[in-house]
Amino acid sequence: MKYFPVGKLDIRLLEKLLNSNPITDPRIIVGPRIGEDAAVIDFGKKYLVAKTDPITFTTHRIGWYAVNVNANDIAAMGATPKWFMATLLLPEGKTDRKLVTRIFQDIMKSTQKLNITLCGGHTEISYKIDRPIIIGHMLGEVERDKLVVNSNAKPGDDLLLTKGIAIEGTAIIAREKPAFIRKKFGDRFLKRAQTFIDKPGLSIVADALLANTAASIHAMHDPTEGGLSTGILELTKASGTGAIIYAEKIPCYKETNELCTLFGIHPLGLIASGSLLIALHPADTKKVVAILGKHGIACTHIGSLTKRTEGLRLLTKGKLVSMPAFKVDEITKVL
Repeated sequence: MKYFPVGKLDIRLLEKLLNSNPITDPRIIVGPRIGEDAAVIDFGKKYLVAKTDPITFTTHRIGWYAVNVNANDIAAMGATPKWFMATLLLPEGKTDRKLVTRIFQDIMKSTQKLNITLCGGHTEISYKIDRPIIIGHMLGEVERDKLVVNSNAKPGDDLLLTKGIAIEGTAIIAREKPAFIRKKFGDRFLKRAQTFIDKPGLSIVADALLANTAASIHAMHDPTEGGLSTGILELTKASGTGAIIYAEKIPCYKETNELCTLFGIHPLGLIASGSLLIALHPADTKKVVAILGKHGIACTHIGSLTKRTEGLRLLTKGKLVSMPAFKVDEITKVL
């Protein structure tokens, strides 16, 4: 029997399974689909947006990760994250008051910073797990005319990226391999990489809400596991488009490049929470870049959407090549 590798389920199998799920409730505006960040339910004057996501690649500040990663997916739909619930599974024989208190404090500080209410959840000490695991559940709301659905992206749209790629991956590697990295690059480099979750930061809530206020956004997607390359694949899958990406324009931090070279991994396939993909009409690109820049958020035009038949292509050193694909996140080669 062939078993699946660690990481996201194969996208072809997942799509087949989702397509076999009939949606009969007319209030479901967006159900489970490849490339859509959250579900959308009609709640009268507004839409309710719902998301669940676990934290599995790290144990450092998992409460903070759970809040921010789930809030990002709500914001990518144009919605404001409002209510958070968490299922916290703790390891038998390793859980004490200090561990539980630290996780709860991380959750509460993170929700308060984003003006989100912790409104429920579940906590237990479980058999046969070796580390804390948290599954976050986030709810938000959006005005009906401001909902952003990735299926609305069109050939000819510009594709923008906020901040830079692999912010989360950089921080996780620095936290999980500190001694090796310190020996190679020194303590200052290590500390900078470890603090990437705060600066440039994993949250894209401000990025998304500012962009959605500035212009009529066709699509927004929060690339996470599988990196930017997988994020673009998911966006084009949802919208039935292709893409051409300009390799030399993809913003990548020095620390990210150095760590990827050190561990022999590809930055385009490294877990990428912290950046936001935005698809919009080219006439609105300068406006959105300017608004984000005014608020200290870097935003770069990295490519364009094309017809689906043109596939996913990367323009690198003047040559068009196929966009690299990753069955599992590159971080699995390091952890």
